[in-house]
Amino acid sequence: MNKKIRVWDLPIRVFHWLLVSCIIASFITVNIGGNAMQWHGYVGYCALTLILFRVCWGFVGSYHARFLNFIPSPKTLKEYLLGQSTAVLGHNPFGSLSVLALLFSVGLQAVTGLFANDDIAFEGPFAKHVSNATVELLTSIHRINSTVLIILIALHLSAIFYYHRFKGENLVKPMLVGDKEIDPSAQAKYLPTDLGRASKDGCLQRGFALFLLSLIALIVGYFITT
Repeated sequence: MNKKIRVWDLPIRVFHWLLVSCIIASFITVNIGGNAMQWHGYVGYCALTLILFRVCWGFVGSYHARFLNFIPSPKTLKEYLLGQSTAVLGHNPFGSLSVLALLFSVGLQAVTGLFANDDIAFEGPFAKHVSNATVELLTSIHRINSTVLIILIALHLSAIFYYHRFKGENLVKPMLVGDKEIDPSAQAKYLPTDLGRASKDGCLQRGFALFLLSLIALIVGYFITT
């Protein structure tokens, strides 16, 4: 019988799929243009709120969500490349780097969007507070980074397909249900201590995450509207 271990808590799963929705919506609205650019801005504010929440949750969240527990060291990366590392419940070293790159890229996109100006249908709420040269620079970064983000997403999806097709590991299901199923024959690949480190995912933790997300949303909304 497979061993089930809670890896991704509900706050992480909700964050993940909301961010996916924001990214899809942002690309749709920017390609429609016109009046849809106003919605592009709203989606960007939501994405910024989510990224700020994820950064905070990376310090106070469950075990596998914390940066301290999944950011790889050079030694860990070397061992992984040489095939000397043990299996992990959460992100492997390259998966961790992928997550960090995506968080940074989406965060950069959201922040630069606050200052962007397309001279047609959208001006970021902070654009009027900086010089025209700064607006032009940040708008350029916003456009270039959108291409970088597409590349990172493509690599991320390719890795998911690779693990499913060639390693028989479904990376999507744990992000939907939270649990990772470990076959008894595969348990030897993991450190015994790791198999005993299930992420906490109780009502108290979920309530705190909701409070934290709401607080960040209020702060972001305040600065945008004022």
